[in-house]
Amino acid sequence: MLAGLVASEVDRAERAHALGVGSAALWHLPRFRDDRGSLVVAELPDDLPFTPKRIFTVYDVPGEDVRGEHAHRECQQLLLAVHGALSVQLEDGTTSREVRLDVPTVALYVPPMIWGVQYRFTADAVLLVLASHAYSAEDYIRDRDEFARAVASDAAAEHESG
Repeated sequence: MLAGLVASEVDRAERAHALGVGSAALWHLPRFRDDRGSLVVAELPDDLPFTPKRIFTVYDVPGEDVRGEHAHRECQQLLLAVHGALSVQLEDGTTSREVRLDVPTVALYVPPMIWGVQYRFTADAVLLVLASHAYSAEDYIRDRDEFARAVASDAAAEHESG
């Protein structure tokens, strides 16, 4: 079915681009284009940083509202603006970075223990989220102070074992 389509210039080795916040990265998805339009595809498990166990969408978010405001203890996520645009603020306890998601070929990989906030949604934004784990309330850290303590504890444990 993909015969005759022209693949984007993204090479598999160049798929992930580190952001300097933990192991968060921009993840480039393969795009194929012809006269009929474009197709973005991901074949599991090779084209994604993990195999999703849960998928959900976030949409109809008023532009001034904020989503996220949490970290996960174990769950990894891949965020993709399939339509419209939004901003994501990432923090690992020491480094912070804002990322604008506005094309359906570039996803944001969010590893565990990264505080994430989504905001500045355009009126037409549709955010697709792929998660490595099924929903578990225990996996969420929703309090920023608790997140800071967990990061400090992890850093201390790593320093002792290092």
